[in-house]
Amino acid sequence: MAFVRHTGVTYFEPESAHASYILFTGADSVTRLIDLDGEVRHEWPFAGVPPRILDPARTGGRLGDVGVQLSLSGDPRGGIYANGTVGQLTWDGETVWEWGAQAPGGAARQNHDWELLANGNRLLLVTIPRVVPSLGPAVVGDQGLYEVAPDGSIVWEWRAGDHLDELGFSEAGWKALRETVARDPDDAWGYLEMNSATTLGPNRWHRADPDSVFHPDNILISSRKANVVAVIDKTTKSIVWKLGPYFAAEAGAQHQRISAHKVPRPLDQISGQHNPHLIADGLPGAGNILVFDNQGGAGYPPAPLGIYAGSRVLEIDPATEQIVWQYTAEDSGLPPWTFHSSFVSNAQRLPNGNTLITEGMNGRLFQVTPQGDVVWEYVSPYEGLGVAGEPEVHEPRVPGVDRLSTTPLVYRAQAVPFDWVPLESPRSAPTAVDLRSPARPAT
Repeated sequence: MAFVRHTGVTYFEPESAHASYILFTGADSVTRLIDLDGEVRHEWPFAGVPPRILDPARTGGRLGDVGVQLSLSGDPRGGIYANGTVGQLTWDGETVWEWGAQAPGGAARQNHDWELLANGNRLLLVTIPRVVPSLGPAVVGDQGLYEVAPDGSIVWEWRAGDHLDELGFSEAGWKALRETVARDPDDAWGYLEMNSATTLGPNRWHRADPDSVFHPDNILISSRKANVVAVIDKTTKSIVWKLGPYFAAEAGAQHQRISAHKVPRPLDQISGQHNPHLIADGLPGAGNILVFDNQGGAGYPPAPLGIYAGSRVLEIDPATEQIVWQYTAEDSGLPPWTFHSSFVSNAQRLPNGNTLITEGMNGRLFQVTPQGDVVWEYVSPYEGLGVAGEPEVHEPRVPGVDRLSTTPLVYRAQAVPFDWVPLESPRSAPTAVDLRSPARPAT
């Protein structure tokens, strides 16, 4: 018996949703720009990890430039080794920048994140195969950051393996980490699996105290496997602020209790988190950290998690380390397990105070109000097999994922302002849609 699921736009309240385009790479490795009616407005035959439409202020005013993965490396290890070259394309698909062949080892090995900086350089999250002495004699997939100039030269570098003692591992944590590496030193996802790296940008903390750790050039990173969110000082390369990896025992997985829906409250156990970033100036919550807390298995040693699995989106005040806003399925009147992605995923604050959420494992993109009401929902119809790192295989593939079955996985979506792309204005009267079942009400 075939499994049938609704795809495309399944719910839409035009008067409550923030209007924008949405960019994402489908599991068929095609990057598409859709409108809130679900209509594909443009596409590129490349995947992005993640794809990102660039702010015209950083492209000399040119509209519609996109950053994507341009080729695979062919490395049989796959995962974070699989990326060959990355680059920037125009709206019409012309390559205006490509990098990877000149990288150490002849491949970009970029994975999970990248950023076009204000100075024209690019910050790339990369994999660096090397021996990390504190982990043993084997070559491992160390994670690091490169700042790459337009000419392809690396002008700044940071390697995670040089800073492990700054992450706060306990004795039991070091033991678990070393045992994990010993079992699988060639882990295709890396022993830390860093999944985001972004500069802090102008922010209220730095304006209030120019000597604070939140300098605009400092870099916020996330290690999924270690349950760490941290700030790297761009000048010293030291980790100068962090959340995790451990929380008080009474703080483990408390979000499933009724009392844990009250905010503000101290941050409790995060696990397997993705895409922490400072909410940008001019947006509601500016200066706070927004993060998709997957509540997927992670940690050295493994973090305590609740019985009834459910993901959540957290807004955290970095000064008090308190949760000041959150979204869980229960905020939409549903059981916690109905919103869950144990890996991938992200959240983005929107100008009207709504939040765009990517429940990536299920290919579900949706927008919620500050009160937790779902006002737009889209389920990707684009499925594919995960065979990245094997370019001779021609079936649709999810970059860096190896699966025996098809998946609708979406790594990270982006809300794109209308004036960033060379399209006519969207239709003036978008259509309200409600295909949701009675069991999944939009509250």
